[in-house]
Amino acid sequence: MNATARWEHFPHDADVGVRGLGATLEQAFEQSALALTAVITDPADVAAKEMLQLSCIAPDAELLLVDWLNVLIYEMVTRNMLFSRFEVHVEDGRLTAKVWGEALDVARHHPAVEIKGATYTALKVAQQPGGGWLAQCVVDV
Repeated sequence: MNATARWEHFPHDADVGVRGLGATLEQAFEQSALALTAVITDPADVAAKEMLQLSCIAPDAELLLVDWLNVLIYEMVTRNMLFSRFEVHVEDGRLTAKVWGEALDVARHHPAVEIKGATYTALKVAQQPGGGWLAQCVVDV
């Protein structure tokens, strides 16, 4: 597997699968966050104007991914923001992150959907056979 960091969506009934791939677990989590933003709008249209520090704790990497994405969704909803840049660190089941974004501008961002939450459906966080990491789950829209 090519360990180049990237994100993608995968089909899942009425919801959307988000997948992050990267050379490290942290990169895969960062890319899954970009995929989350891309469900709503093109991440390239979101300016990295304001930085927030976020954190979450979980007993394993899969639960940590769901918690991470749900923390982002919570911040998007409560702050009326979108995020386009992510710096994630994971150590001993604790994720700390700096995220950058800006206030949602409906006229400019053209939000496609509202994400309700990250789910355990198709949840997988794993190191890939050829190197690199995959982090994915389905988000409820």
